[in-house]
Amino acid sequence: MIQIYIFILLLFSVLAGVILGKYFGKQEKLAKSLLILSAGFLITICLNEVFPEIYASENHTIGLWIIGGVLVQMILESMTKGFEHGHFHSHSEKAILPIALMVGLFFHAFLEGIPLASQKETFSPYLMGILFHNLPISFVLGAFLIKGTQKFSGKSWVIISIFALASPIGMFLGHYFNPDLEIYFLAIVGGIFLHISSVIIFESSKNHNIDWMKIILVICGVLLALSGHLFH
Repeated sequence: MIQIYIFILLLFSVLAGVILGKYFGKQEKLAKSLLILSAGFLITICLNEVFPEIYASENHTIGLWIIGGVLVQMILESMTKGFEHGHFHSHSEKAILPIALMVGLFFHAFLEGIPLASQKETFSPYLMGILFHNLPISFVLGAFLIKGTQKFSGKSWVIISIFALASPIGMFLGHYFNPDLEIYFLAIVGGIFLHISSVIIFESSKNHNIDWMKIILVICGVLLALSGHLFH
């Protein structure tokens, strides 16, 4: 039953983000704010929840898998052109190939879904991290796919569906993997989370000035994640 609730939450987070992107995608400040808020949340979940669980396994090579996750995300970004941290306005529509975008987004979300197979509660910190992460990515995706049109095309819905179902598919297939491999998948996803959130947070502000709004949004994201930790 818990897996069904998780499935619904995953689909809802993508659909909600896509709809927001459709109607508010032209408001770049809103997209940027969502990304920064989610980055603060995500890096807190990563460092406060995911990494402690990973290192509690006392596997002396686990750090290499985290680094592997960082490298995997760097490769995926060559396909998605930085969708994960909001880089889509600087590219023409031809710059992002639909097939490459679909493959990159699917594989990214698929990996995140695998550790969900062992979740014993509906609102675990790890799941909340994915949900918060899905919203801004879906927002950017919705804004990109609706660009220059009034509604999503059939191809757009295919891309949205592939992204929305990727994590649930990963969760489903995760039940058939050796449980001993779970910690390695979690480490890879931890590396992905760390890379995405740190890129968003540490991207240089214009003229390298202090961006107080960014700092406030990061703090808000951190506090949201920590409040969940206190009640977990």
